[in-house]
This record gives sequence, C-alpha cells and structure tokens, in this order.
Amino acid sequence: MTTKSKYQKVLDLGEKLNVKDGDVQEENGILKIKGTTKTQYEKNILWDLIKEIGGEKPTDIKADIRVEDTSIYHRHVVKSGETLGKIAKHYYGDPMKYQAIFKANTDILKNPDLIYPDQELIIPNL
Repeated sequence: MTTKSKYQKVLDLGEKLNVKDGDVQEENGILKIKGTTKTQYEKNILWDLIKEIGGEKPTDIKADIRVEDTSIYHRHVVKSGETLGKIAKHYYGDPMKYQAIFKANTDILKNPDLIYPDQELIIPNL
C-alpha cells in the first residue's frame, strides 16, 4: 500500500471541502500535502482524520494546512430539527456554549430558541 492510498480518505475529504491551492506529493514513503481550508473547523477535521489513520503523531505524512478565514471558527447552515444547543455540542462539545453562537449572530437571530433551516450562522472562535 502506498502512503497516498493509505491517506486517500484525507485527500477525498479535502476535495469535498474544496480545499484551495491543494498539492499532493509522495517522496520516499512520505506524503506531503498542502492547501487552504475555509475555516479552522475544516482544518481540524482534516487533522482528526490524519490522526485517525496515522496515529497521534504520524511520521509518514507532512501536512501544511492553512486557514483562509481565521476570524471565525466556521459557518454553519442550519438543518431542520437543529437547535443552537445541538450546534454548539457539535462544534464545541458543550451545548451550553450556544450563547456564544447566539451572540455572534444577533444580526439575524432575535431569540436563541428560534432558528430556521437554511440560515447561515457564524460559529465564533472561543
């Protein structure tokens, strides 16, 4: 198995996330990848997948992943049935951090209990 095939899921996720300026090279059994994600959240999920495949400190991959917009953590499009608490749990692991999401979106949200499908919410850096 080549290193590239070992990390194919990472490359596929990068394509799905529309990573910009992506480049992949394999040299002497080390996969070198680089690119720019839209947000820190996208960078984190790429790294989580790299570590899932290669272990906590993989030695067969070198990744230079940059973030285009560091002013926010992510942008989230609300799906039917979601609440700010569920969204906060997904991004921060804590549903009580919904207040941070609400505060970051007071331009479109007037009540933290009223969100609607297809609204795009800013998920702030904590």
